[in-house]
Amino acid sequence: MTIRSLIQIIPSIPVSDGAGVKLRRSLGHSQRLDPFLMLDEFASDNPDDYIAGFPPHPHRGFETVTYMLEGEFEHEDHLGHKGHLRGGGAQWMTAGRGIIHSEMPLQESGRLHGFQFWINLPAAEKMKPASYRDIQPEDIPTVAITGGSVKIVAGRFDDTAGPIQGLSTAPLFLDVRLAAGHGFSQAVPAGHTAFLYPYAGSLRVGDDGRELSARQAGVLSQGERIAATAGPAGAAFLLLAARPLGEPVVQYGPFVMNTREEIEQALADYRDGTLTAA
Repeated sequence: MTIRSLIQIIPSIPVSDGAGVKLRRSLGHSQRLDPFLMLDEFASDNPDDYIAGFPPHPHRGFETVTYMLEGEFEHEDHLGHKGHLRGGGAQWMTAGRGIIHSEMPLQESGRLHGFQFWINLPAAEKMKPASYRDIQPEDIPTVAITGGSVKIVAGRFDDTAGPIQGLSTAPLFLDVRLAAGHGFSQAVPAGHTAFLYPYAGSLRVGDDGRELSARQAGVLSQGERIAATAGPAGAAFLLLAARPLGEPVVQYGPFVMNTREEIEQALADYRDGTLTAA
């Protein structure tokens, strides 16, 4: 079984999004990894960095996933969904044809730490009805491993399935914690895109042990298994993998389609108030 190696490191850079939320963006500022479009990390003890949140804004053509480590957000959208996103929980939103939503902090002080990533939808699904799933911390299974633990949001780890299953891109989304010097291994289908994102500590990846530090996205080669070992300070990291779509991507801000004409239609629909029409 071929072990995947670390073939590229994408550093995260400081950016501001929403109404002024300070983030670090790795995927999305210079490149994408089909079907992943973007990965942001937000982490601050200063409420000035996050208090303005993400007021109502539109999306079309992809899925957004938000995962919280600490702090609280409230989601609201035009469909009437209202979600309370707590530390340890996640939200999985399919924009599909169109959704207008907001994500606002439910705190005025304290630490806010979490992630948002975008997964593209295939052309055949870009105009399907929007949907939203609020995943509470107690609904995300955690499996103990030697020297650490694995939380499973999407896909499977060993015999344990996460709450998100059955999507066309077959996403795998794990949050792994390892003590210093301990290892982790996970089978991933050959042909699927995969990368690691340490948010604490560092990793040595693959048979050659190439180092990956915190706040860097590590792109993995093709292969059938991922293997990594925590550095001297331990490690906490996200593992993300999914089936690539191999389709053209045309993006204009919150709209991701396959052609320029489809983007122009999305803009017209938003201006005309029909973006979210059934």
